[in-house]
Amino acid sequence: MSQFPVRRRSLIQTLSAGLVLPSLAPAILANVQDRPQMTDGVQSGDLLGDRAMVWSRSDRPAKLVVEWDTTSTFAQPRRAASAQAHAGTDYTARVELRGLPADQSIFYRAWFEDARTGTAGEPWFGHLRSVPGQPRDIRFVWSGDTVGQGFGINPDIGGMRIYDAMRRRLPDFFLHSGDTIYADGPVPAQQVVENGRIWRNLTTEAKSHVAVTVDDFRGNYRYNLMDENVRRFNAEVPQIWQWDDHETTNNWSSGKQLDSRYGSAAIRDLLGPARQAWLEYSPMRPQPGDKGGRIYRSLPYGPLLELFVLDMRSYRGSNDANLSAVPGPQTAFLGRTQLDWLKQALAHSTAQWKVIAADMPLSLAVADGEMSPGVPRWEAIANGDNGKPLGREMEIGELLDFLRQRQVRDVVWLTADVHYCAAHHYHPDRAAFQQFEPFWEFVAGPLNAGSFPSCALDMTFGPQVVFEKAPTEPNISPLAGLQFFGEVNIDARDKSLTVTLRDLDGVAVFEQQLKPFGHEV
Repeated sequence: MSQFPVRRRSLIQTLSAGLVLPSLAPAILANVQDRPQMTDGVQSGDLLGDRAMVWSRSDRPAKLVVEWDTTSTFAQPRRAASAQAHAGTDYTARVELRGLPADQSIFYRAWFEDARTGTAGEPWFGHLRSVPGQPRDIRFVWSGDTVGQGFGINPDIGGMRIYDAMRRRLPDFFLHSGDTIYADGPVPAQQVVENGRIWRNLTTEAKSHVAVTVDDFRGNYRYNLMDENVRRFNAEVPQIWQWDDHETTNNWSSGKQLDSRYGSAAIRDLLGPARQAWLEYSPMRPQPGDKGGRIYRSLPYGPLLELFVLDMRSYRGSNDANLSAVPGPQTAFLGRTQLDWLKQALAHSTAQWKVIAADMPLSLAVADGEMSPGVPRWEAIANGDNGKPLGREMEIGELLDFLRQRQVRDVVWLTADVHYCAAHHYHPDRAAFQQFEPFWEFVAGPLNAGSFPSCALDMTFGPQVVFEKAPTEPNISPLAGLQFFGEVNIDARDKSLTVTLRDLDGVAVFEQQLKPFGHEV
């Protein structure tokens, strides 16, 4: 599956050791302090047709320049450049590479040119594989929840090692299912974990308190980029990011009441700065909707795969008992506009496999405290009553019924959020709501955060736990090894899709092969 030469990996960051680039001659002669610095490495993302995004950040006003070629020697490089990065975007910049040949290794080198002097900085090297035009084997990985519950970069264990485990799988791309940061989760210098062990963290000022200002949120992203595993991963694996609650604060919804750590700030004060920082730091192609801030999108990846990347935060009603029988603003989860978009996008997709990237699971009962004594408030879709769709469940029922009526098949759901891994099979014979065809949902995570016990199932849509691996106690540290990512392999020969759940070291803990509709055993 997607077997790139291992030798390529060593080339990416070592290629330039003695390389002198003609366009960079002035920079080679300049003092280091006079050159713009790439403070956080490079990332690529949102592969689409013959295009890909490249992201980086400078230490001053500067223009991001990217050269790319299909060989690591850059014999015939093509060049693209960004607008000037400036303080208003925290000196972040994106370049869209265009005209990429299909299904090729794309090597790129990126540097900043000083806005005032034109002096060029030293390059960083990266790699991606372009979107296939014909059926071929595909491999990608997914997970979520990075630096949660105060578990940051621990030098004693080599930092965020799960990113290296994912990198070593040589994926075509990585889907981050949300909680790319924990803006509400300060990172202490150390904390005592299970069995009296000490977890140590690298610390920064931005991670010493909850995020309120845009600079606070930016500092959370910069913290994660301090990890060498993350930086190497970013340079070698294109990414697709999702937006979830911890990019703002835990269990975010418009009705959220902040705790005393936030002082006089209200939930409305956090959303703008949080979203701004996310859009600055994500390697995402800007979207036309929501005044350029829309996050949900679809990304076709050749004839065998299309990803539908959802936003389950921006359009939801406030978290409540989730039992309303009447659709309206309060029962929104995807929201009408996104739901209609998703239905039509799925119906018009020509890909063999349609993967819905959801930042929250469908039928796990995820609580958010209580509305009143004995009346739970619900954070996700499920409401724990096991009956007909109510509240947010009505949107999912509408979607599933639509897919049944339109005979949209080979749909798979991938998610994270709950900090353990699982495989769920949905079937109408087990369900209170039966107007749908059977499907699978797979859960992965966390990446570098506390692990939590499994959640109860809501039977409205007939889920069955085929597999799960989770601790029995809450907030177990990464030292316990209960960190997980998922891997998807699509075989070009028989068009089967295989999901493997892997642990901190990349060891498989579960595997499930799915055959295309009509070819099941």
